[in-house]
Amino acid sequence: MNEPTGGSEGDLSSSNPITRMSDHYFIEQALSLAARGAGMVSPNPLVGSVVVKDGVVVGSGYHRYDELKHAEVWALEEAGSLARGSSVYVNLEPCSHQGSGKRTPPCVKALIDARVGRVVASMFDPNPRVNGSGFEQLRAAGIEVETGLLETEARRLNEKYAKFVTTGLPFVHLKVASSLDGCIATVSGESKWITGESARNASQALRHQYDAILIGIGTALADDPILTDRTGLQRRRPLTRVVLDSNLRLSPESQLVRTAAVNPLLIFTAKSTGNHDRLRLIEAGAEVVGVDSSDGRLDLKAVLTELGKRELASLIVEGGAEVAGSFVSQNLVDKFTFFIAPKIFGGKRSHPSIGGEGFQRLTDAVVLHDVVTLHHNEDIELTGYSRRNLHRDSYFYDES
Repeated sequence: MNEPTGGSEGDLSSSNPITRMSDHYFIEQALSLAARGAGMVSPNPLVGSVVVKDGVVVGSGYHRYDELKHAEVWALEEAGSLARGSSVYVNLEPCSHQGSGKRTPPCVKALIDARVGRVVASMFDPNPRVNGSGFEQLRAAGIEVETGLLETEARRLNEKYAKFVTTGLPFVHLKVASSLDGCIATVSGESKWITGESARNASQALRHQYDAILIGIGTALADDPILTDRTGLQRRRPLTRVVLDSNLRLSPESQLVRTAAVNPLLIFTAKSTGNHDRLRLIEAGAEVVGVDSSDGRLDLKAVLTELGKRELASLIVEGGAEVAGSFVSQNLVDKFTFFIAPKIFGGKRSHPSIGGEGFQRLTDAVVLHDVVTLHHNEDIELTGYSRRNLHRDSYFYDES
């Protein structure tokens, strides 16, 4: 994606070092505020804003999915008359349009009306309806605009939004808990628990950041999971559970179906599946959607398209091996997280974390980059992005 550039006027590399240090500090505050909206704003972006006058924060706010107020408006209202001539820090380009049916006026107008002196933003809004027009309107009103500060961090924060708003498809994050030798179950199928409590809590924290969670029917039958967000943190809408079930083998007595009235359950099946099988699950509270299939495997791109239509902007895939292998082989994974326990299962019949036929050559392998590792006692959390995903390479990170 080619982003507009602000020219020398918006290039922070030429700013006074002291000013730049101060800008860095306040943009960090804006990013921290924005992150508070996790689980509450999707499919909209995470946005935080800080209003600074004479080096002092006089107003702050973040997007909370209140249709009447965006982050900048919260911050400006708190600042009051002190907003005039101030510097406003925001992690994303202020919106310049009013969506159809929305009551929220453009944030650009609020900034202009408040007569702020300067806007410092981390990144352009990838939304084609904005993408530079907000900055243009601010400059046309005589407001100084600078962009690009902590841009990498800002892009990461809104990677789900950026994927969804530019493609209409959810951001896909594959999560795996495995042994050191890459197994998700022993020869007998035992898998609880591979990792320790700290790693499992971190896994739950990941769920909270996503709109939907997906598993295959094999995992559903073997584990009878509930797949809920157990963090206790507030969500705008419940986590949508998604099951891939070509032949509708999921029982109406399963925990997934029995909790469908409280936590949405979306079952994807082959279009050829009989109406009787669908009806028994629908009557139990699940939503059943038929998609194309081949050799018993559902069309995953069609599944992602259906999720996008429902404004589910992000998806975490939790298993099992065959589902993970299908997503990987079709280049549908944007981000990977592996929770690895220092255990070795061994043997040819232990269950691998990534199924399918695998790749023939080393050059075909999925290579992760921008890799980050964390420790949870003896377990390791490894997160990275795939170089094979061209969409991510075109927008989400800096390859320099």
